Order: sequence, then C-alpha cells, then structure tokens
Amino acid sequence: MTKLLLAALLAATALPARAQVIVKLGTLAPAGSTWHEILKEMGKRWEEASGGQVKLRVYPGGAQGSEGEMVRKMEIGQLQAAAISNVGMHDVLPDPQTLSVPMLFGSEAEMECAFARVRAHLEADLLARGFVVLQWSRIGAMSLFCDAGYRTPAEMKNARVFAWEGDPKSVDAWRAAGFSPVVLSSTDIVPSLQTGMIDCITNVPLYVLTARLFEKANHMMDLPWGWILGATIVRRDAWERIDPAIRAKLAAIAVELGRKVDVEVRRLNVDAVAAMKRQGLTVVPVDPAPWRAAMERSWPIVRGGVVPAAFFDEVKAARDACRATGGR
Repeated sequence: MTKLLLAALLAATALPARAQVIVKLGTLAPAGSTWHEILKEMGKRWEEASGGQVKLRVYPGGAQGSEGEMVRKMEIGQLQAAAISNVGMHDVLPDPQTLSVPMLFGSEAEMECAFARVRAHLEADLLARGFVVLQWSRIGAMSLFCDAGYRTPAEMKNARVFAWEGDPKSVDAWRAAGFSPVVLSSTDIVPSLQTGMIDCITNVPLYVLTARLFEKANHMMDLPWGWILGATIVRRDAWERIDPAIRAKLAAIAVELGRKVDVEVRRLNVDAVAAMKRQGLTVVPVDPAPWRAAMERSWPIVRGGVVPAAFFDEVKAARDACRATGGR
C-alpha cells in the first residue's frame, strides 16, 4: 500500500516532458555564404546540446522575404527567429539603426566603443517588445558602390541611390544630403541594378561580391560610409518554451559562433574587395570632407525621423565620450 501511495505521489508531482521546440529562422544571407554556414552549424549544435529538444530550421537568401517581411512574420508567429541587420530591425525597434548613420563615426573602433555603451539599453528595449537578442555580429563597413566613379557629392547628385522600402524618412534624409533615392525592397536590388533603375547602393563588400552587384555597380568609393551590425533575435515566447538550463547552453553557442563569424567576415570583406578588383572593380579615392558635410545635412532628419531623437543623442554622446577617453 505504501509503495502504491509513493508511486501515486511521484506521478502527481512529476513535471510533464517539454515538447520539442522548432525555431524557424529567416535571413537574407545567401545560401552557402559564411553567415548561412554559421547558422547551419548553430542549428546542428543546438540540436546536439538540447538532446533533440530544439531544432533550428534556417531559410536563407530572402526565402522568407525582405528583413521587414521577416519581422512581420515573426510578429504573427510564422517565424520564430531572424538573423537580420540593425537596419532591417527598424520595424521592431528603430534605435539600432543609429549605429549605421552615415559618417556618424570616424572609425570602427569608435563605433564599437559607442555600441558597448548603449548595448544594454538596446537589448532591454527589444526584450520589452518580445524579442531576445542571442548575439550581435559585425557585418562590416559599408561602402558606396556605383556604376560610375563619383568623386564628390555634387558629381553624384543625379545618380539614383537605393533606399530601403518602408522607411520614408530615410528617403528624406538622402534628399537632404543632396542625392536622388529610389525606394525598393532589398530583394529587388539585383534586378534594379541590372535594369538601371538604380545606379548606386551602399553595402558591405562581401555582400556586393556574393550577390554579384559589382558587375553593374563597378566603382567603390574609398571611404567607410558607415557600419552595419547584425543580430540573431528570437521571439521571447518561443525562447521561453525551451528548458532554462538548455537556454543557457544555446545562448553560449550563439555567442561563440557570433565571435567566430566576426573574425571570418572581417577577413572576407578585405578579400572581397581584392576579388572584385581582379574582376574589374575600380576603387575611387575621394576627399572625405565633402561627403561628411553632405551626410551631416541629413542628420536633423535622421534624428527623430528615422531613429528616436533621444537615442540618437545618446549614441552621439557615447561617441563623443569615446573620443574624449581615447576609445574606452
């Protein structure tokens, strides 16, 4: 009788087994690219670390649409995660886009220093909106790629520049800087360059090489335009369905692989420029001063229009503090 009672008590207090969690993740990273391979590796290691409890399904190459469309699919539960840029995160939280404002930072080290000062703020705001940041990654320094060698903003004023769809204030900012933006989805960049709908695009060299954009936009301005960060984010409700002990392991794997890809992508961006030069890319030397002056004219619109004014001021203050303390 005692044994039966003990068995009944154990059965009554036993926790139900957690159901398998399938995490569907979208990304613009082309199939076979470094970013895609790292995400595949993450999926394999997540499944091993969770004993099969967590499966990651990766949809590369924009198969789930633009970054904005991926965010919308996350919001309705069609996707549980995305590896997206800080610019593409705009529909969830516009603040991270501040770190990519053209000419706001004088160097990558300066941007990194400022980012370190505001990172906790960003992650708390994303969590409040229902998203957990698993890791941040460095996609690289953007450059301006065009179908002709523009040495000054005045020379480029009639060139048609790609502008992100769904962000009208960014379009206004381009115009304030003296340029001619054309609004498109990120998935329309390649055909639009091929047909001449746009003449210029800003992006990192590795993406331009992988997508073969340099075959049309075959001139690169020799000046960092800004820096793009990426993040792997997951819906909070999906993440919290995973056993807390397993979550810690999965987060550690994401951070480890994020660091790995940062090192690799930095090297690949350098190699990408060399590879494109061998295939006809012309690197155009420019005087940074007029370009910076042009982009600074856009900042009053960016501040409060593209990104919240308070956060723009916070990042700018962080940048200034980094300059005053030698990047610490």
